[in-house]
Amino acid sequence: MTTSAAAPARLALEQACSTVGLDARDAVPVRIAENQIWRLPGRGVIVRIARPGQAAAARREIQVARWLAQNAVPAVRPIDVEQPVEADGRPVTFWAELPAHEHGTETDVALLLKQLHALPTPDFDIGYLDPFVRVAARLQAASTLNEDDRRWLQDLHQGLAAAWEERPAGLPDCVIHGDAWPGNLVRTGTGRLMMDLERLSAGPPEWDLVSTAVRMTTTGAVTPQQYATYCEAYGIDVTAWPGYRILAGARELRMVTYAAQHAASNSEWAPQAQHRVDCLRGRRGPRPWNWKGIM
Repeated sequence: MTTSAAAPARLALEQACSTVGLDARDAVPVRIAENQIWRLPGRGVIVRIARPGQAAAARREIQVARWLAQNAVPAVRPIDVEQPVEADGRPVTFWAELPAHEHGTETDVALLLKQLHALPTPDFDIGYLDPFVRVAARLQAASTLNEDDRRWLQDLHQGLAAAWEERPAGLPDCVIHGDAWPGNLVRTGTGRLMMDLERLSAGPPEWDLVSTAVRMTTTGAVTPQQYATYCEAYGIDVTAWPGYRILAGARELRMVTYAAQHAASNSEWAPQAQHRVDCLRGRRGPRPWNWKGIM
């Protein structure tokens, strides 16, 4: 990601808000990254500005959110305006601001996934999971990595992609969240709900379950006790599935390339990006490793 891509997209914000009759003059940035989040104080509205070229994904996200509402799945809700809006080359969506909330727990993740995975597939196209989405582009942008590390990660990518195509049979495909971890699920005064719907698609439910498993087996962010509670809440331990290491490897690769891409535009993340590469390459001992979050 370039510095200009990370800069506040103020023009897009103002143009989009004007299109739907909202005033953006006192908008407050909540998160400025690849996708930008802004709050409109006093209006109960959150504005999400996606990357250029993501209009189709933004339209699908709005469709998905409305479908989840129709199926009584607790999730973020789009406000009742014609959207997404294209502004300054970027798709913009508008969402109801959440009440006071905190990140969910692993058990919250398990219970919401159990509800989501039980739904019938919607009658519109939600696409099929790509476990390696943006990995190649992130590697290309990872300018802080040396060429040897980059080539090694590219080879790993190719090997995992081939293994993914030949993965062992598992649970039946269903609707999956795509990025199911406590940071994308929150708890409010009235219950739990899911956020960040841009990766929701059809796919193997194991992909959602692997997210929490990797937080135990790879990063050490989840204790074995917390993971056992998670498995009890959902009803399955995905680490016992023969294809676990394939999906876990894909998750690890995505986490490494995410950090490496952003390290290119923010030097404070470069040590963590290199640490993750070193872990995968066997330079930091066995799993679980201590991976710190960025952004």
